[in-house]
Amino acid sequence: MLIHVRAFASFREILGKETDLDLEEASKVGDLLEILVSSHQGLGPAIFEEDGRVREYVIIMRNRERIDSLEGLATVLEEGDEVAILPPVAGG
Repeated sequence: MLIHVRAFASFREILGKETDLDLEEASKVGDLLEILVSSHQGLGPAIFEEDGRVREYVIIMRNRERIDSLEGLATVLEEGDEVAILPPVAGG
């Protein structure tokens, strides 16, 4: 199944702006991140704490909904989903 990945700000520097990945059916957000981390040097420490948890300030969304309001890294992906990876947004 094809999943569209969009990266913003500092994550864009590591991943590029957008990419499509072909994943196995019933893959989860955690599976997607594992593939991205294995193929993009520096992404792992940017997203994950040493104990494997997603850093508190990293925002990951599936179809414009934060995964922490879904099933977190266990959120199941479906054909055509969009996953966005964002750093914190601050303004003034």
